[in-house]
Order: sequence, then C-alpha cells, then structure tokens
Amino acid sequence: MLAKVNVASKLSLFNEHYSPKIIGEVNDLYVKVAKLQGEFTWHHHENEDELFYVVKGALRMKVRENGKENEFLIMPGEFIVIPCGMEHLPSADEETHIMLLEPKTTLNTGNVVNERTVSDLERI
Repeated sequence: MLAKVNVASKLSLFNEHYSPKIIGEVNDLYVKVAKLQGEFTWHHHENEDELFYVVKGALRMKVRENGKENEFLIMPGEFIVIPCGMEHLPSADEETHIMLLEPKTTLNTGNVVNERTVSDLERI
C-alpha cells in the first residue's frame, strides 16, 4: 500500500543508539533510521555499499583507505556513501539521527559480530 513516511515521527518511536530500524523498502534496499551517540566499532561490508544521511546532529565518519585514516563530518542535509570493503567507524559526540539506504543483506556491524550486532531488524 502506498503511504508517505515521516522520518522524524519514526525516529521518535525509539531511544536506543546504534539499533537501526526499517522504515521502508526500495527495490532490494532497506530504508533505515538510527540514532547514534558515542563511538561504534571499526568494520567493513564485503558486498554492500552504505548511504548515511544525517537528519539531525553531526555524524563523524572515520575511514581507512590505502593505509591512511581520514575523518569526515556530515551535517544535517548531507550524506556520505561508504563503498563496500572500506573500513569505517561512525561516531557522534551528541545524539545524531540518521537515515540509511542499504541492501537488505547489510548487517550493521559488517564483518564484526559483537554485542552491537543487530541481525533481526525491527520494522517501524
């Protein structure tokens, strides 16, 4: 059924950090939202690119590429695409709200399985 989605309204339904929720689907991709605060974990995705769009706050994205580490600051209305295979570390100094566009096979912790791994995503 066709329906519009209010991203801010969906983000108001939960408080957990680093626990992505599905809010829509586009072809073989999920549209997800998440709240971030603090540092996540270094990881990469073997087969999936990820799009991080900042809704509120500021996302710090560290990446490792060709032996060098870089950091990007992504502000509201901006996004960054992390290509498959690139090691990355999302973090946020204060609570930050993001929207993600990822293949349905994407595990939030990629090649790392730990206490922050969410393998059974909630649809809200």
